Amino acid sequence: MDRADAYALMTEYTQSDSLRKHMLAVEAAMRAYARKLGEDEETWGVVGLLHDFDYERWPDPPDHPLKGSEILRQRGYPEDVITAILSHADYLADRYPRVRPIEKALYACDELAGLITATALLRPNGITDLTASSVKKKMKSKGFARGVKREDVERGAADFGVDLTEHIQFEIDAMKGIAGELGLERGSGGEE
Repeated sequence: MDRADAYALMTEYTQSDSLRKHMLAVEAAMRAYARKLGEDEETWGVVGLLHDFDYERWPDPPDHPLKGSEILRQRGYPEDVITAILSHADYLADRYPRVRPIEKALYACDELAGLITATALLRPNGITDLTASSVKKKMKSKGFARGVKREDVERGAADFGVDLTEHIQFEIDAMKGIAGELGLERGSGGEE
């Protein structure tokens, strides 16, 4: 299992540029948390990179992520990687509870990546000068980034045992490292 193979699998199953960028953002956050916690960065990164690779073809629960897990098994991915990916789906929580730090981190980073991206895209400087307070301000606006479940963002941080504000800033900083790849160096010129 390596990053190049995981990236090839992700691009094979995902045509949407925004979904690809989402998975890259989650990968960046997962890698940063792995470094911080002394965990295996490659494993955590692959989990972040592949967590939604099957979503475009099978968006309906429970096909996503169960169909993806079948593909991962066929391709020889380790069961701990597959279980971590399966655990990010709330509707599979009874079968695949979030117990290990990798599972809690994935859940905590997933929805938040979308909120950070949406906020950065509105800013003249993109993610460059984005702060947690700006993201939290946008989080309170129910009409903004409607697809992002605020309760999942809050529950994810709580279950992972991190302060929400610190978690948001940590993920922003992780995403800044690949801002060019994410298209977040400059926003569309909107206002906060």
